[in-house]
Amino acid sequence: DDGHARQLSLLVDAVHEHGALAGIELAHNGPALPNRMSREVPIGPSSMPVHYNWDPITARAMDLEDIRDLRRWQADAAKRAASVGFDIVYVYGCHWYLLKQFLDPANRRSDEYGGSLENRVRLLRELLEETKEAVGDTCAVAVRFSAGSVMEEVEDSTSRDESRAVIEMLSDLPDLWDITVDDYSYEMGTSRFVKEGGLETTMRWVKDVTQKPV
Repeated sequence: DDGHARQLSLLVDAVHEHGALAGIELAHNGPALPNRMSREVPIGPSSMPVHYNWDPITARAMDLEDIRDLRRWQADAAKRAASVGFDIVYVYGCHWYLLKQFLDPANRRSDEYGGSLENRVRLLRELLEETKEAVGDTCAVAVRFSAGSVMEEVEDSTSRDESRAVIEMLSDLPDLWDITVDDYSYEMGTSRFVKEGGLETTMRWVKDVTQKPV
């Protein structure tokens, strides 16, 4: 909200003082968190147990009005971020948060946001397009996206194939592809557990399917 914007403007100024770019990740956690503080019922593409916790909480399935709200929230937040000088504004589409849940093959919604890959990508595409429209040419729009899964340094080819198809579909829509993998422990693992260049196999193909910076 506007209060956050005022606070974050101090951070942006401090970053700019050092000649660096300031970026902000705008994300909706959806069914990943239980909302213990707000007590609001979590939302997701379908009704499902909340992840990453041991609370007996179930997310509520989003209807089309909820999806319109989400799109508006993203656009409003992007405008606020641009107004205080952020150079890069993110659409966050990975790590089992809300957009990742829409992208997942398990999303079997019966409307235009579920089922086929094209339908599952629809919300990510809309948020990218509307975020770019919201900020104009004042800053770059990046997407945080998983190039696949790794398990004990072995690629999950099914995950990789769908990830490649999504990047091909959206190829040059964002200004920047910020690529990761699904597994936080591997993405951020120390050298004791993850070898140098350990993500290369999962990510090296991305530059083949987009002309935008990766």
